[in-house]
Amino acid sequence: MITRWDGAPLRVERGRDGQLWAERDGELRAVWVRRCFPWSEPTRYVSLLDHDRNEFALVPDVGALEPGSREALEDALAEAGFVLQVERIRSVDEEVEIRVWEVDTRQGPRTFQTRLDDWPREVPGGGYVIRDVAGDLYHVAAPQKLDDRSRRLLWAYVE
Repeated sequence: MITRWDGAPLRVERGRDGQLWAERDGELRAVWVRRCFPWSEPTRYVSLLDHDRNEFALVPDVGALEPGSREALEDALAEAGFVLQVERIRSVDEEVEIRVWEVDTRQGPRTFQTRLDDWPREVPGGGYVIRDVAGDLYHVAAPQKLDDRSRRLLWAYVE
């Protein structure tokens, strides 16, 4: 059984409600997964966050979990790992406390929202990632290959 950084044993399972649940120190909490960097190792350093976005557990290596927990967490990672590939940025508009992005992705046109204080982040391996308010990821793999308008819109929001 893997232990959280503080040494507490950790169990992960999918509940009957479809929600991912984690248990440590006798405390059971509904969680969602967030991959930490590096992106080159997607099954390492996975954070389990509660509904208030507080980290309930950090999993240094998914492969070290007992089989049932590992399977539940791998399934959750596969669901959460959907990354949309941005090919064009049509517009970015600021509204009250949010930024609305209209983009073309490999998967089709999308509109999504980010918080005003969330900025595109450079990622190892190149490009930028944008996380929307729902936690979905939008990856701009090669900003230099975007059309001029898309590059201008992206650079306006890169820290």
